Amino acid sequence: MSTQAIESLSEDTVRRIADERDEPEWLLETRLNALSALETADLPDVIQTPGRRWTDLESLDFEALVDPLNQSDATERSAGDDEVVVLPFTEAFDEYGDVIEANFGSVLDPEHNYLTALSVALFTTGTFVYVPEGVDVEDVTVRAEMNSRSLFSQTLVVAEESSSVTILESIESGDSAVDGDRYFSNLVEIAAGENSNVQFGSLQNLDDDSYTYSLKRGVTDAYATVDWIESNFGSKLTRSDVETELSGDGSESQIVGTFFGTDDQHFDINARVWHQAEHTTADLVTRGVLDDVARSVYEGVQDVGEDAWNTSSYQRENTLMLSDDAEADASPKLIIHNHDTEASHSATVGQVDAEDLFYLESRTIDSHTARNMLVEGFFVPVLEEIAVDEFRDDVQELVLQRLQ
Repeated sequence: MSTQAIESLSEDTVRRIADERDEPEWLLETRLNALSALETADLPDVIQTPGRRWTDLESLDFEALVDPLNQSDATERSAGDDEVVVLPFTEAFDEYGDVIEANFGSVLDPEHNYLTALSVALFTTGTFVYVPEGVDVEDVTVRAEMNSRSLFSQTLVVAEESSSVTILESIESGDSAVDGDRYFSNLVEIAAGENSNVQFGSLQNLDDDSYTYSLKRGVTDAYATVDWIESNFGSKLTRSDVETELSGDGSESQIVGTFFGTDDQHFDINARVWHQAEHTTADLVTRGVLDDVARSVYEGVQDVGEDAWNTSSYQRENTLMLSDDAEADASPKLIIHNHDTEASHSATVGQVDAEDLFYLESRTIDSHTARNMLVEGFFVPVLEEIAVDEFRDDVQELVLQRLQ
């Protein structure tokens, strides 16, 4: 897909961002390389059928949306254990610069597409999480508010051998958000060492004047686990990519997704897993609800490599329609290059079951309440996959708000 030049963006802009943050020379070079890549990079691929693209990214006016020198956020970070490092990049370089340099861009190529290159060139906020060998911590939280026209965020998680961490990240619009359309970009890299366990939960609830792009990617060493929880409730247009490369024998990944669209919201949700090693396991579970004229596009990919013997890979996506004017499309894919594989995929779209609704109404429950009860019940199977109570409660609360 073609891109448009941002005339207001220059090398001086990128250098000013790096200078203000007192960043090392290697990161400045990474930023400048990403800036140069914008000249030839394409927008992310979108599913399309003859004569129609399922998601329109080309019409985004980046010249109007991107204001790199006036980025503003309010971010609170907390860690439940002194042994884990949770810092903004600007505070982490002095002590952990070598770790950051060795891992930044090793999981997610900054020049992967136009939007990743734009984000790496311009990011001003983000978090570095470092979990030393053998450390086990459950309550790392990163809660952010967006207070500017554009905001570019970068997160790097490095989990060493036999460590374990649960990270909960959220983004919402702040009280001082500017008027008009806004753009938020969020890139997340997870490097999971041997026998480590990383669970990363993300909750996006920006206002309906925002456009959102996120790409989260993890790579596993032997016997490591990377689990994702991806929940999208806000934003006018959301493009969300969650990916895991299972590179170590016996490694595992689960991707749990939820979304709830109302009005004219558009969600482009993508979950991808690459099985590259033996005895790897993946489970992709997504459930979403659409009302009014909201729209969802889902693509799930399970790619089993030639050397991925004894693979187990499962995928299921379900969308519940509350309006005849809403629209949902799904494209689950299996790409199998090794016969020693157990895999399945499914996607369904349906409405509230009429018999279930009639049953509740026959018990003197009004139709609106009955419908809401069924919607809450629809989310239960995916909520049960969320092991973190705090995150599950946040998702349930947002579901209830939408229903009200």
